[in-house]
Amino acid sequence: MLNHSFVLTKRTIIGIIVGSIIITIGAVALIQHLGLVTINENYIVPIGSSTLYTIPAPANTPQSMKIIGDTFDLKLESPGDGLQIPTTSYKNEKLIEWIHSKNGESKIKIQNTGNKELQITGILIKNYEPIWFTYDLMVIISGMVIIGFSMGFTLRKPKGF
Repeated sequence: MLNHSFVLTKRTIIGIIVGSIIITIGAVALIQHLGLVTINENYIVPIGSSTLYTIPAPANTPQSMKIIGDTFDLKLESPGDGLQIPTTSYKNEKLIEWIHSKNGESKIKIQNTGNKELQITGILIKNYEPIWFTYDLMVIISGMVIIGFSMGFTLRKPKGF
């Protein structure tokens, strides 16, 4: 009977631990990036500048935004039969509240036309960007590669180690 002992080297154990930590971080991030994210917006638009918001969100998602400033132009396009505001000029303050009537993106363009900075505050609920899903998978795969390389040290020691 052949006796094959399976002994893990120090490098293998370290590789398994590090790889497992990286896989765990990727898995936790992947779970967090599923579903919706709530963004508490607090942004300043300098004089003469503009800003554009694109808010991808599912149906029945409430949104709200408050704009305070001297004068500004606002345009809002919401998916489906949602709130639509053609480019309109406002003074002092504007509170916008709307609900996505169907899946899609709301697009908001705000142009500061006044002599003071604009302050934009709001609560925006949106989907996570798909790139985060890919990034999280890459982190998990990196942890698997580290474990795979470290297991190679147990099977045979490469020259120079």
